[in-house]
Amino acid sequence: MTELLQQHPNEPHDESIAARLNWLRAGVLGANDGIVSVAATVVGVAGVTNDVAPILVAGAAAVVGGAVSMALGEYVSVSSQSDSQRALIEKERQELRDDPDGELAELAAIYQAKGLTEATARTVARELTDHDALGAHLEAELKIDETEVVSAWHAAFASAVAFTVGAILPLLAIVLPPAEIRIPLTFVAVVVALAITGSVSARIGGSSKRKATLRLVLGGALAMAFTYGVGLLLGTTGIV
Repeated sequence: MTELLQQHPNEPHDESIAARLNWLRAGVLGANDGIVSVAATVVGVAGVTNDVAPILVAGAAAVVGGAVSMALGEYVSVSSQSDSQRALIEKERQELRDDPDGELAELAAIYQAKGLTEATARTVARELTDHDALGAHLEAELKIDETEVVSAWHAAFASAVAFTVGAILPLLAIVLPPAEIRIPLTFVAVVVALAITGSVSARIGGSSKRKATLRLVLGGALAMAFTYGVGLLLGTTGIV
């Protein structure tokens, strides 16, 4: 059995691989958020003024505020998810203590509903219960692995880091070059970065690279165009 499990260790149906792919996809999406939101902010300010100081201040504030917001949002979301998982695990553990025979019959019924004969289903249920009763019920009934309850702190940290990494690019692209090429260079840098992350995201999810990349590039370009237009309008009208 061990040899059979090791024949294809990197196939997507492996639960640990799937979990890592989910984390990687979340990281890519977090980086995309950082790229687009900070790029839109700094380009909007650049539409009002060529002075590097206010652009840098606005960009830095967008990086810090966005990273904190992403981390808090991820922490709250994942905390709720992990609390629910732990509650379900404890409920299943209690049911196994209170009614082991009933739980065994329930597990057998699950496998019988999947197509096994009654005798085979009971044999499978009995062997899985003897090996790891709680794990068998969590997998069959709830699709939960007791050892893989998500960590809210890890998720928050990963989200903040991914956002920050993505946000650094547009910030550097707009404050480092000379004023005359600042805006076009930032547009190009952001579009290229979004094309790369879109391609990576599509590869992870197994979807069309062209569609995923086009959506991200168009969305990012529109966000920058709108905010630059608003900044330009405010600057030329003398409102700010």
